[in-house]
Amino acid sequence: MNKYFIKRLLLIPVTLFFIILINFCFVQLAPGGPVEQTIAKIEGKNTDATARFSGSGSAMAEAASPAAIDSKYKGAQGLDLELIAEIEKQFGFDKPASERFWLMLKDYTTFDLGESFYRSQSVISLIAEKFPVSLSIGLWSTLLIYLISIPLGIRKATKDGSNFDIITSWAVIIGYAIPAFLFAILLIILFCGGKYFDLFPLKGLTSDNWQDLSSLGKIKDYFWHLALPVTAMVIGGFASLTILTKNSFLDEIGKQYVLTAKAKGLSETAILYKHIFRNAMLIVISGFPAALIGILFTGSLLIEVIFSLDGLGLLSFEAVMTRDYPVMFGTLYIFGLLGLLLNLICDMTYHLVDPRIDFGGQNGN
Repeated sequence: MNKYFIKRLLLIPVTLFFIILINFCFVQLAPGGPVEQTIAKIEGKNTDATARFSGSGSAMAEAASPAAIDSKYKGAQGLDLELIAEIEKQFGFDKPASERFWLMLKDYTTFDLGESFYRSQSVISLIAEKFPVSLSIGLWSTLLIYLISIPLGIRKATKDGSNFDIITSWAVIIGYAIPAFLFAILLIILFCGGKYFDLFPLKGLTSDNWQDLSSLGKIKDYFWHLALPVTAMVIGGFASLTILTKNSFLDEIGKQYVLTAKAKGLSETAILYKHIFRNAMLIVISGFPAALIGILFTGSLLIEVIFSLDGLGLLSFEAVMTRDYPVMFGTLYIFGLLGLLLNLICDMTYHLVDPRIDFGGQNGN
């Protein structure tokens, strides 16, 4: 088993390499890079990242003669060639794409993620600044989803076919069918000064006067701001785990060892929590790391946008829209690394919950 985890650890750098390489290649083909946007600003044109340009990232990366430089960027023919070359140098596009890629990988080995093109701040400091917001949403949402879904799923399994199971199934269907961002919009309309109530703040993780509050006041203010975003995430995410828990318990309830325990006269509570629980909860508990990474980095994106929460999801979205390549690849690197580590932790959790599971085979290979 130890050999398996060592192999997985050694595969992490290789996997990260190909993740970054594939995304780097795609980015080179995307129009509207930072050089083109800067030229468009000088020309007074649309600087939206989705605007169409004739040049591409790969074309920008190649060294060229002055005449070639003049033809690479639409609308740049009237600009001084030295100015264009200076803009390319500013963003690092005076080097070939291959050279830029290897320099980036070299820096990433020491967690030097570079500087943002537009924020005058290092990428690592930006990630450290935004991470607490995403962590707050992801961690509390995941914990609440588990605290709600596991008891509910167990109850539905033990009361399968009853009125309780049927009624709660409607709630599960609604939660499964409606995405979290729609619940977020509904909560804003109801409780954020829309047509009905004005009970919760519309944006931010803390109030402007947070530093002046007492310790208890800071805690209250923090959870006051988190209430609606986390509620939207929980309502939109508890359905799948509830169904998973119910099906896991139903599968175990019908097995022979449960019938044997009943024949020995054990109470239903003892059978449920001493025998069924460990086996049924294996897939649920071990999936916690993967669920956390999913909510942390992907599920909360629209929630951050809707509630104006300045987290990693919003940072990544803005970086893509503005073609802030250091932030794009820096967050991709961190997301990829954390995702791979959490997947490894997920496998380790399987083994800890049930030592009989051996991913490496009997010989640990």
